[in-house]
Amino acid sequence: MFTRNIARTLRAGTALSALSLATSLLAVPAFAQDTAPASTPTQTQPAPAADDAEIVVTGSLFATRVTTSPVTTVTAESLDQRGISTVQDGLQRLAANNGPTLTNSFSANGAFAGGASGISLRGLTTNSTLVLFDGLRAAYYPLADDATRNFVDLNTIPDDIVDRVEVLKDGASSSYGADAIAGVVNIITKRSFTGLSARAEAGVSQDGIAATQRFSLTAGTGDLDRDGFNAYISGFYYHADAVSTRDLPYPFNSDDQTRIGGPNNLINGDNFGTTAAGSNLYVAPGSGGRYQLLGNGCANGTLIQTTAAQQAASGLVPTSMCQQDMTNRYGVVAPQIDRFGVTAHVAKTFGDSTEAYLELNFQQSRSQYSGLPSSIYANAPAGIYYPPYSTRGSGPSFAPGSGPLTLPVYVCAARVNCTAANGTLNPNNPFAASGQTALLIGGMPNITRYDETRSRVYRAAAGIKGSFGDDWNYKIDATAMHTDLRRTSNGYIYIQHLLDLIADGTYNFVNPSANSAAIQSYLAPELNVDASSDLYQLQASVSKALFQLPGGPVQLALGGSVFYEAVDSPSANSDINGPTQRYFTINAFGTEGHRTVTSAFGELSVPVFQFLELNASGRYDHYSTGQSNFSPKVGAKITPFEMLTLRGNWSRGFRIPSFGEANALPTTGYVTNSAGLFNDAYLAQYGCSVATFSTACPQYLRTASYGQTTLASPDLKPEKSRSITLGAVFQPIRSVSISVDYFNIKKTDAITSLSSGVALQAYYAGNPIPAGYTIIPDAADPAHPGALPRVAYVQSHYVNANTQKAEGIDFAANGRFRFGDVTWTSNLDATLMLELSTTLPDGTRQTYVDTLGNFNLTAGTGTFRWRGSWMNSFAIGNYSLTGTANYTSGYNLSAMDQGNAYEDCGLAPSPAYTGCRVKSYITFDLNATAKIADKFTIYANVLNLFDRLPGVDPVTYGAYLYNPVQAGDGIYGRRFTVGAKLNF
Repeated sequence: MFTRNIARTLRAGTALSALSLATSLLAVPAFAQDTAPASTPTQTQPAPAADDAEIVVTGSLFATRVTTSPVTTVTAESLDQRGISTVQDGLQRLAANNGPTLTNSFSANGAFAGGASGISLRGLTTNSTLVLFDGLRAAYYPLADDATRNFVDLNTIPDDIVDRVEVLKDGASSSYGADAIAGVVNIITKRSFTGLSARAEAGVSQDGIAATQRFSLTAGTGDLDRDGFNAYISGFYYHADAVSTRDLPYPFNSDDQTRIGGPNNLINGDNFGTTAAGSNLYVAPGSGGRYQLLGNGCANGTLIQTTAAQQAASGLVPTSMCQQDMTNRYGVVAPQIDRFGVTAHVAKTFGDSTEAYLELNFQQSRSQYSGLPSSIYANAPAGIYYPPYSTRGSGPSFAPGSGPLTLPVYVCAARVNCTAANGTLNPNNPFAASGQTALLIGGMPNITRYDETRSRVYRAAAGIKGSFGDDWNYKIDATAMHTDLRRTSNGYIYIQHLLDLIADGTYNFVNPSANSAAIQSYLAPELNVDASSDLYQLQASVSKALFQLPGGPVQLALGGSVFYEAVDSPSANSDINGPTQRYFTINAFGTEGHRTVTSAFGELSVPVFQFLELNASGRYDHYSTGQSNFSPKVGAKITPFEMLTLRGNWSRGFRIPSFGEANALPTTGYVTNSAGLFNDAYLAQYGCSVATFSTACPQYLRTASYGQTTLASPDLKPEKSRSITLGAVFQPIRSVSISVDYFNIKKTDAITSLSSGVALQAYYAGNPIPAGYTIIPDAADPAHPGALPRVAYVQSHYVNANTQKAEGIDFAANGRFRFGDVTWTSNLDATLMLELSTTLPDGTRQTYVDTLGNFNLTAGTGTFRWRGSWMNSFAIGNYSLTGTANYTSGYNLSAMDQGNAYEDCGLAPSPAYTGCRVKSYITFDLNATAKIADKFTIYANVLNLFDRLPGVDPVTYGAYLYNPVQAGDGIYGRRFTVGAKLNF
């Protein structure tokens, strides 16, 4: 498999493969390192020898200059050199971060874990990458990614006290336990700080959007090494403006795609339908007939007259209607983010060998955005205790009482059995005088949805390390972390209140702006839901050099850990009081759970000879919920000569079922329909075909989404993994390091929901639904009442069903050269994905590299074959200039987990007006720094210097017409930042 994948990749001949090989041989790269990080040099000094630095190695209990596992080190200095403002942003840019990563921008595009950011090493999802703070666990974000995957929010990283981040790109369950299948991200904070440091920074794109501001202040006293004491306090504030779709250039800002050869999806006479009426209200006689605007003119959009041909094509199309570009008017690219925090750190030494510390953190993060107009003609989300209620239609799939939203002839205070005797003619129903009810469709003209998450994180950590007895070393650490999360939602319609206001006539649907604030609040009451998470951990270890071998001392380390973790995230939209006692649109997901984990671990380092070092480690974890696991790891490091080190590891790992997978309420995610789900026989009922899906099918099908509902399974087994890494590190001189590492991870008993594609294709083909699935049809399209309805929901349970494999090669090179007065620092960090695949229980293999798969896990952002960056910095005296090239490969518009063949263009629109592939994306960033006084530095950077926009992707649903993981902040175009740093 390895040879076949290599051959296939080399035949592809991608641009970055040549770049990687060339720079691996020629460049001398300081962003990614596989040796222990050196103390930060000034820009005019050569790098000190690595032996001079304090070494802290993630994934081992022993210090070593060259690790047996590949480790990328992201330093505060390297982030500044690249013009990256936050550690979160720096981690998202890592080449090893692939597939179902969670970005801040996706928080405003339907993410379950709104307001958070997570990393996905090796494309194995956010729940297979363990995030640590100074080697200790952190509390999960209370909301799970896709309501199932627990992860640590990268936005909780206190940027200004971070010394470096060590990213272990290897299985590490033998050291840290569960969740470390793909690797570990260890946030290492400053051990001490003396003096005063302040920073002020502001940035904005050349179009005046995506503005950011950052301010920080750190003050410390005492020299820990000289005085035996240090204390510092640090605070920061960060703000990022919200960005709307209308702020972006075409085609990323409009439903009208005709200028790029695509369909015109504006709300107009060609596209009007009961589920595509925009943010205006329309009515039709209850006995049937053409819709008409309710009220005078358009509250939103432009009044147009439909053509005779449009009216002839559908008996529902109004003669006068409001044309709207919904994406331009309501689309959101990124939320507004406000973060602030404070940290206090105290360290004290006792004697020659003992050091203790105490650190306290508080941080608040707020994410907020306004979204789509409020829905009244809708299906409620999947129910927990009842079938969902619908105001679109009725049927066995929906709760009793469901049916098309109807304005009665008479309204009365009693709200039931209203007649002329006890009520009045309905002022909202233009057909009431003739004794007819009115069918009501559309979105609320004056109410839009607003969502906000406010996270408050409290963390304390303390520890002591030293030596005792006969050269025994010990280390004891403890941490406590609590997260409070409040979700606030406004503008969402409460179903029963909507039915009440329709029945008693107190809401003015003819002129919604005339309603009082009290009436508006009754229709769409504010919703506040609180969630929390906790983590408490105590960890201790001892180590000792046992005896000497020709290669050095044999070292043994033993340790133990106990930690408690809990999540309490109640449903924001339960139907426990009935199917109408809830909101439209708000998902019902929620979970709670807690467990205590006790662990014992050990490690043995055996330097057999100067050129051969062996390492073995293992960890046993026992969960209070009944599961237990032993995770071994063995490694070897061979140094045939001083400049070359060969290394390799084999390990076993595991991931415990998340609280969401084992305990969650029914969870529904929404996926946009694609032509590949349908067949010509089915589409013929709607007057179109697979070939004309994107242009001729009604909006009822082509812009609709189906709900993918997953049900928790409390009896799930842990996922198990086998990981192999093989690599080489070449250090021709002390300031240059070049490394190549092959990785191969196989995960068995992978926890997954069943692929919806097979069930959907069976339904639309009229075949029996496969075992394990439940299909819930939607209400029929009033324009095609005799046609088989589209699917509203597909339900399935989580199961231990699959085998997943991730395979690839990491390339890294870093170093520093001096040419007279000029210091050149260069870095390459690149990852080639050879395989990311899933093998199903029946033996079917789905492979995802270079496609949009795994579509459901990645929100349609896919798996990139290549990701990488190349940084070059030149410093002379007090000035430096740094350029960074960033590369992400393109991909085919297909996904095997959506029923496509590999790279068959199966998800592309029909006709495929954008082609079958999304092109690769290259950007270039430039940063300049000037030290204009002894303690004062100014800097400026231009991100995306050449103003390149990403390729058009009409499939991914994490953003509109572009891939948010591939594009990152490049979607904003050229962006400028200026700042100043003061150090005393």
